[in-house]
Amino acid sequence: MNTAVSINLEAEIPMESQGLRLDQAVANIFPEHSRSRIQNWIKLGQLQLNGKTAKTKDKVKGGEIVIIDAPMPKEVSFAPQAISLNIVHEDEALLILNKPAGLVVHPAAGNLDGTLLNALLHHAPSLRSIPRAGIVHRLDKDTSGVMMVAKTLEAHTFLVKQLQERLISREYETIVQGVMTAGGTINEPIGRHPRQRIKMAVVHSGKCAITHYRIIKKFENYTYLRVNLETGRTHQIRVHLAHRHFPIVGDKVYGGRLALPKGAPEELRQAIRQFPRQALHARQLTLVHPVTGEVCTWAAPLPQDIEELLKLLGPV
Repeated sequence: MNTAVSINLEAEIPMESQGLRLDQAVANIFPEHSRSRIQNWIKLGQLQLNGKTAKTKDKVKGGEIVIIDAPMPKEVSFAPQAISLNIVHEDEALLILNKPAGLVVHPAAGNLDGTLLNALLHHAPSLRSIPRAGIVHRLDKDTSGVMMVAKTLEAHTFLVKQLQERLISREYETIVQGVMTAGGTINEPIGRHPRQRIKMAVVHSGKCAITHYRIIKKFENYTYLRVNLETGRTHQIRVHLAHRHFPIVGDKVYGGRLALPKGAPEELRQAIRQFPRQALHARQLTLVHPVTGEVCTWAAPLPQDIEELLKLLGPV
């Protein structure tokens, strides 16, 4: 059963906020809370202006008293579990980790425990009071690599805003089927697949999705790529590359029928056939630190399975 932490805040709207919408004015007073969270409090009547409920678009005059009395849901329905974490960096506001392939990020149907969230709750119990235990973005279960976790509400709001404004650089490396001639950009909307609801697809009704890629190395029948995300749609890299007919090696969802190159050494054919996941790794993450304001970069080395596959393909 979920319990809740109560959020109790009170402040006077400064005169210089005169003419602003209520949600804008309150967001300026309490920057640790996102605009969407404030809008939800207003909608639910958990934010009062001079003792009365109000509307998001109401204009403030300045001098009004804002009182917020709202529950902050805890992630207490998920149990802390002593799951090993490969921590790249940790401070009072931020945790950067290298997620292994096979680890689910957030509990869902079929994976109610044994997830990264369970591990985070064990590592830092204070994350119970942060939305999604501080998880700002996700990696697919079988994608490895660097991830960020916010340890405070202020850091969470700050990082989510950076993501929304496309200010966080996320760099991936992957091996795809086929030989590309040059790098480029894929700007195609992504939404739910019209017939296979567990899949995503390029669809006209989808959300804007932009993927930049460049070639690291060409092999016979395969290409080693560096990919940068401008947006962060579900399965974006996998969907975009498959749409361009260069599916990621090992991707059983978007890779289509396995096609092994004729004449390839048997060792390589066997490695491709048995590769256990999509060969996709989040190599590097660059962001503005939510406390210091410094631009920080963290990287996670290629995991052994991708390293070994590259060796079989040839010298990089």
